[in-house]
Amino acid sequence: MFIIESYTSAVIFCVITMICWGSWANTQKLAAGTWRFELFYWDYVAGILIIATLMGLTFGSSGDQGRPFLEDISQASLESVGHAMLGGIIFNAANILLVTAIAVAGMSVAFPVGIGIALVWGVIVNYMDNPVGNSSLLFTGVALIVAAIILNAYAYRRNTGRAKGMSVRGLLFSVAAGILMGFFYKYVAASMFADFTVPQAGKLSPYSAVFFFAAGVFLSNFLFNSIIMKKSVEGSPVYYRQYFAGTFRNHLMGMLGGAIWCIGMSCNILASGQAGPAISYGLGQGATVIAAIWGIAVWKEFRNAPKGTSLILNAMLICYMTGLGILIAAR
Repeated sequence: MFIIESYTSAVIFCVITMICWGSWANTQKLAAGTWRFELFYWDYVAGILIIATLMGLTFGSSGDQGRPFLEDISQASLESVGHAMLGGIIFNAANILLVTAIAVAGMSVAFPVGIGIALVWGVIVNYMDNPVGNSSLLFTGVALIVAAIILNAYAYRRNTGRAKGMSVRGLLFSVAAGILMGFFYKYVAASMFADFTVPQAGKLSPYSAVFFFAAGVFLSNFLFNSIIMKKSVEGSPVYYRQYFAGTFRNHLMGMLGGAIWCIGMSCNILASGQAGPAISYGLGQGATVIAAIWGIAVWKEFRNAPKGTSLILNAMLICYMTGLGILIAAR
């Protein structure tokens, strides 16, 4: 199987993760005019599973290192499979809670609370399990990235002028999403053998781990997404028949979104072998600011922003880039 053999390559793969995780939502934005998020999400999780399978059958089955994808799956223990699938279930629950929080409390509350908690808590959890890197530099970098996320949220609130109030329910959704999002990576990492060049009996390769993670996301969606379709916090209930009435473009956008996210996840898991789970996860979760850059440069969301917003956005980018540099130096 293909693996990463240097820290420099791991950093490059983490940057790819940031770009992917910060860009997939553009596909939802392109489909949002006529397509509810609940319907988009079915294709999104299908795209994740398809790409995870293709990655395993191609990159996971080539080369002379590690263990080929199908052979790896056939020898996997129930414990390892369970860990990877549990990671997928937790991620899916967290992602749907975050979307619900955005609907209830607005993006300017949900993102700094949810993603901020996910970033800090996820780095702590993964560092405790596998303490790779200088802890002082690691958490300094994390703090700067969290500051960038908060500045982005403040700029967004100033720009819209119609941000929703911080309801208790929305805040609780955001906190729950952040805590769960910080946990999912730990279980995926626990399912894999530590040294990707030396397979362990019963443990999973990074490709098999991502495949079972994706299976957990896909299967759990029949429960989680069905609930939010019936109990939608914003708008009328959504019905399954509406999904089958969607256009080819609607379905394509959803699958493309899932494919982009899963490519990022695969790169991040591969990078964790050299960077360590804490640094790899921390760099990946800087994706929120990548999403902000899309909003600034492509969608022109801040074109008519109040005076002074550009200073906030510049401060955000400085915090973000400095935080990334410190995170990279932590290894």
